[in-house]
Amino acid sequence: MGKQFPKLLPEHHQFIARQHIFFTATSAGAGRINISPRGTDGLRVLGDEAVVYLDRTGSGNETAAHVRRDGRMTIMFCAVEGPPKILRLYGRGRIIARGGAEYAELLSNRFDGAEPPGVRKMVRLDFDLVQTSCGYGVPLFSYVGQRDTLDRWAAAKGKAGIEAYWQERNAVSLDGWPTGLDDLGDVRHD
Repeated sequence: MGKQFPKLLPEHHQFIARQHIFFTATSAGAGRINISPRGTDGLRVLGDEAVVYLDRTGSGNETAAHVRRDGRMTIMFCAVEGPPKILRLYGRGRIIARGGAEYAELLSNRFDGAEPPGVRKMVRLDFDLVQTSCGYGVPLFSYVGQRDTLDRWAAAKGKAGIEAYWQERNAVSLDGWPTGLDDLGDVRHD
């Protein structure tokens, strides 16, 4: 049932464009494995072998710590409406720091310059394997809309409140590994 491809085909691009949620999975070898749900409103397909997404503030920052330590990353999309399908992208993740030239260029050209409140960084995945499978076991759901809770929470905290939260809750992973946030919330590259 599963099929593998070295890059995205046109039908894969179309499938991703119809989805409303994706999941990131990372591991740093030892320690815990992390899986995080994310809305596709902050995801952009950069071509047939790369995607990037705006990483919003969360209760943790496991993806950043794992990508810094190991780099392995998988993104999974699964159809919860329409015909069943699962699509996974396997590759290496990379953190793109806020305030840097690459971040500014991507924000301008791929996100129309719009940065939602509380964005910590961008995460880019360069992948060398695309795998599709049936998705027959994925339940059907109806999409209602994006939640505005995170936007409201981040706006109420303000810039200083968000940066304080990052230092308190996002500076180290569950396993105690640094996530790359400095005291201004920017990501350092090792």
